Amino acid sequence: MKSDYKQTIPPQWAAMSKIFLALGDEHRQRILLLFEPGERLNVGQVAEVSTLARSTVSHHLKVLHEAGVLASEKIGKEVWFWINRDALTETFTHVLDYVKDHT
Repeated sequence: MKSDYKQTIPPQWAAMSKIFLALGDEHRQRILLLFEPGERLNVGQVAEVSTLARSTVSHHLKVLHEAGVLASEKIGKEVWFWINRDALTETFTHVLDYVKDHT
């Protein structure tokens, strides 16, 4: 066991913790699972199939976006979201690399 509990968290882990916090909520997981490969969705589309109020869906999308799980683009009055595959791939690669190096 390493004895330095106070060691600095690696920079790539800061983004990783935000992603795991965002994905720790079941509603946000359900929202993520709504996306088909390459699909873009807006708040209204997600709210339409959700049991949540539109404002709650909007909040969850904001959390996912701020964590880097979703990317977005505003077109006209609508904001379109899609899965940020690069950020998720990078995060899970860091986790897998850590596990491989420590088993």
